[in-house]
Order: sequence, then structure tokens, then C-alpha cells
Amino acid sequence: MLSVSSLVSKDFKDYKMKKINILLTGLLAVSLSSCKDFLDVEPSNQGDSKVSIQTPTDAKVMMNGIMRNMTSSDYYGRNFLLYGDVKGGDFTIVMNGRGNDALYTYNMNPTTSSYSGFWTQIYFDILQTNNLLEGIANVEAQTPNAGFNIYKGQALTARALMYFDLVRLYGKSYNHDKASFGVPNIVTTIPVTAQPRRATVEENYKQILDDLKAAAPLLSKDVNTVTTKGYLNYYANMALQARVYLYMGDNVNALKAAEEVIKSNKYTLYTNANWVTSWKAQFGSESIFELGIFPNESDLGTASLGFYMRRSGHGATNALGWFVASTPFIARLNQDPTDIRKGIMSYDETSTTRLGALYKYSGGVLLEGDGKSTVTAVNIKVIRLSEVYLIAAEAALTIDKTLAATYLNAIRKRSPGLPEATAANITLDMILDERSKELYGEGHRFFDMIRLNKSIAYDDALSGLPFTFRPNPVTREFAKTLLPIPQSEINANPGLGAQQNPGY
Repeated sequence: MLSVSSLVSKDFKDYKMKKINILLTGLLAVSLSSCKDFLDVEPSNQGDSKVSIQTPTDAKVMMNGIMRNMTSSDYYGRNFLLYGDVKGGDFTIVMNGRGNDALYTYNMNPTTSSYSGFWTQIYFDILQTNNLLEGIANVEAQTPNAGFNIYKGQALTARALMYFDLVRLYGKSYNHDKASFGVPNIVTTIPVTAQPRRATVEENYKQILDDLKAAAPLLSKDVNTVTTKGYLNYYANMALQARVYLYMGDNVNALKAAEEVIKSNKYTLYTNANWVTSWKAQFGSESIFELGIFPNESDLGTASLGFYMRRSGHGATNALGWFVASTPFIARLNQDPTDIRKGIMSYDETSTTRLGALYKYSGGVLLEGDGKSTVTAVNIKVIRLSEVYLIAAEAALTIDKTLAATYLNAIRKRSPGLPEATAANITLDMILDERSKELYGEGHRFFDMIRLNKSIAYDDALSGLPFTFRPNPVTREFAKTLLPIPQSEINANPGLGAQQNPGY
């Protein structure tokens, strides 16, 4: 079985929360901590989750809690976004021992630096989502059209995102080996005696698309009201579909989904004049889906993403400068000295002229935050319109190069000193470079390099330390590009031992 620690008990000391009790599976009631309003409904002591959801308001409260838990430091609150850019080579370290080094050094195994928090946290969130969906189904069986559609759509879309993230962490790329092991597909609540095995990557992607397609017609296309901002809507679903299809190599459907978002005109790209200041604001014109971070609830403070990316000693002596921009990334950004995205960077501890510290999640280089009472409570932008344009550019490259250049140039103009892309000169590497510059710190680089079968070079020279746990560069054939199944999970579900990722 997936261990009880994966599916149920999770230490949420990242948050300042109140205690509640709620049933998490058909056979197990557990005590857990909750953020404000999360699952603030009557619990069941009869081994039955049917009573947890009675009204659409209950469903909304539970959906709020699911999204809040997605901001854990083990997920979008910090480590998942670090994973993508540290392992992707756009970040590097100045020295060992500051924390999360294994993301860079690959010094990980099933028991030490396994990053088991990904597995535990995401499956915990999936279980909550399954509870919500089953609770809705129970009510709808008695009262059809009871007003739950939007929450069902949000839950299905969230579950699709969670499985997409899991399969990228633990499974090979779809176009590399879709028949290889992915992660267990669990779409219902399960008894504690269950012994689920890993599905294939292809089966995971099928489930992801099934959820997204089932959810889309249930979701709102309203993006401008207070009640819809910060929630998964129809366009977030389509943007996620575009992302998933791109990873599958299905360029036709990736382009179709991306263009539906772009042509809706519900969102607009930031101009060069307001791109830098956009990081000081919540729910900007490019933000298709962002997770709210709130003081006294999900604010991780000195454990936050922004704190980990700022310069050593900036604003606090315990700001250690965990990760800085790699030299290759800085060189990429310096292809155009007038690139406006340099405005969200500041100097790092190595030099007063080296722009190696990132301030997207601090609101700006002066630690402005995004309008809340603490500068570490900055929302996490999960899907932005810029990414959708870049998805459209990459997807169109094999279909219509003129169209691909048009979409790329919409983002490339943030480097006004570079020549425009044309049908004659556009390449996949140009698009990949633009993704690196635009989405830096947003968790994409590693996954891009792996799915496109690119080698990843690491800036080891900055620290001057030897790293013996990985080659340099790394290709997707290197076993440790996949995380190990944590030993604690194998202990609880011995059948997973035979399905451990190679190299561990």
C-alpha cells in the first residue's frame, strides 16, 4: 500500500493552523492540522466520508484547503519550483551545506535526501481531492444538479496537475519511454490495506487527460471577479492541457489548447514597461492560475521560496543565499543587455556586479512583496500567459514556422536588442532559451531539458567543489534524473520494491 504516512499524516508545521478531525479514507479517521476554513465541516466518526460534503459551500471550503496545502514547502510553496531550475542547471550553489543541496549534487537515495516530501505531500493532496469528488458524487446521487459542477471541475483539474507533477518527478518522459513505470493511479479513496502498484507513464497521462477533459465543461470562463481569481477556471484547465500535450509531443493538440487561451483575450501579456513591477501584484493580467500565500496561514517566512532565492544576508542574517543563477543562465540573459527581465535580478554574494539573485517571489529587488503585510507571503504563479505563448511557439514549430515565430516574438520582445525570430531562422533552441529566460525560477527548466533530450550542464566552478554523485553534463539516460521511491513507502508497500527506479 501507499503508506499511511503518504496518504494521511503530514506535518504541516509550515502553517499556523487549528486542529480538526476528518475522515480521509473509508476505514481511517485521522487528526490533522488545517489552515483557516479548511475542511471546517462536521467530521464523521462512522467510517463514512459521505457527510463531509453537503452543500456547495462545503465543497468550496474543502477546495480552498486543497489549494492551501499545495503551497506546502514540499510542493509549490518552495521545493517543487526549486527542483525544476536547480536540477535544470539554471541555478547553482556557492557552497555545500546551506540546504537542499541534493537537488544540485544528486546526492540522494531512498533513505537520505530522497525528497520523500514530494510523494507524501502530493498524494496527501490527491487523497483530499478524491474525498471531495466522492463527497460531491454522494450528494449528486440523491440531488442531481445541486450546484457542485464548478468545484468538481476544480478538483479534477487540480488532481490532473498533481499527477502531472508526480509522473514528471518519478517517471520517464512520455516520448522517452511511456511504457515504463510512472506512479500509482489512485482516483478513489482506498482502504489502509490496499497495495497499489505503479502504473505506466502512459496510463498516468491518460488519467491526467481524462480528468482535464471531464473538468473543462464544468468550469467557469469568468476570470475577472474576486470570487474567481485564485481558482482553477476553464482557461487554467486549457493551459494545463496545452502543457500536458506538449510534454506528450502532441503538437496539434498543444497548439489548439494554447490558442484557445490566447484567442480568448481574457488575459494580456505584460508590456516591457510593467513586466518587472508585475511581480509586486497579485492576480495580474498574465496570471492564469496562481496560489495565494497569506500571512498567518501559508506564509513560510524564512522557509519561503523568495527567501531561498534572495541574496545571502539580504534583509536578514539567516538569508543564506541558498541558490544563485548559474553562469550559463546569466550569459543567456546577457545576450541582450537591455533585456527587461534583468530588472527582477540583483547582485549575489559573489560580486556586486553579478546578477545572480532572483526576486520574483520577493516582489522586487527591494523586497516589496505583493501587497501583503509580510514580504514572504508572495503568491505563486503556477501558469502564466507567457508560458502559453511559448507552448504555442514550440507546438507550431512543426506545423507553421511563421506562426511559431509570431508567438515567440510576443515574448522575445522582452529582449528588445535581439533580432526578431522569423520562419527562416526560428529553432527549437531559440524557444528553449526564451523559456529559460522568461520562466526562470518557475520550475520548468529541468523538465524541458529532459523531455527534449538535451544535456544539462552544471556550473560547478562557482563553488569550486567536486561533485561525485553525478556526471557533468547530465543526460536523461542518467538514472538519477528520476527521484527514488522513498524507502518508507517501500517498507509499507513491499511490492513497490520491485518497481524502484533504476540506480537506487
